[in-house]
Amino acid sequence: MLGANAKPGRILFAAAAVHAYTASGAVLAFIGIRAVFAGDVRLAFAMMLIATLVDSTDGVLARAVRVKETLPSVDGARIDDIVDYLTFVVLPMLLLDRFGFLPSPVALLVVAIVLLSSAYGFGSADAKTADHFFTGFPSYWNIVALYLYIFAVPPALTAAILILLSALVFVRIGYVHPSRTPALRRLTVTLGSAWAVSLAGLIGWLPSPPRWLAIASLAFPVYYIVLSLVLHARRRPVPAE
Repeated sequence: MLGANAKPGRILFAAAAVHAYTASGAVLAFIGIRAVFAGDVRLAFAMMLIATLVDSTDGVLARAVRVKETLPSVDGARIDDIVDYLTFVVLPMLLLDRFGFLPSPVALLVVAIVLLSSAYGFGSADAKTADHFFTGFPSYWNIVALYLYIFAVPPALTAAILILLSALVFVRIGYVHPSRTPALRRLTVTLGSAWAVSLAGLIGWLPSPPRWLAIASLAFPVYYIVLSLVLHARRRPVPAE
């Protein structure tokens, strides 16, 4: 964290650098899109994983350099939402469609349902609450796409899963923010970090990663869902940030 005596120019540079770091996710999305059209599924998923790591760390950096105070004219949250929509929604849907993971007669319809529901999710006033929960399914389509690909889920079932999760965007359940929700935060961050390593291994072994690792890696998503449901049942409604 920059000290109070840091030079104004240095503080401005640090804030601008953090915004650039957040915005770099758009470049990662573009590389991932090029990879999809080139048939390089490993690179496409690698870009999604790197973008997720950027998204997981840029908030910490933004708070450390106080970007809202230093560069109030730039809305970092808006940049973050734009980038997340590209990397978490558009890119994984393009990959599933391009590689035939959706039934061809309804592929565009299913993709449209995901794109539109996620647009609503990102645009909702209560998308992120003051007590650090996401409201409704938080559009983790990048993770969904990776597991659908790894387990070679049939197209009809893939479509059903995507439609179900799209519906859950509108169900106002609070989902844990992996790095900010106070309850069990240290455990969540630790498990999440280990899970990220396992995902990197899975992506590195594509197109045929070890099945045992794929199954073992599901432990964190199960933990995340259970924790979210338990905390949601206990919490009182809190307004959006």
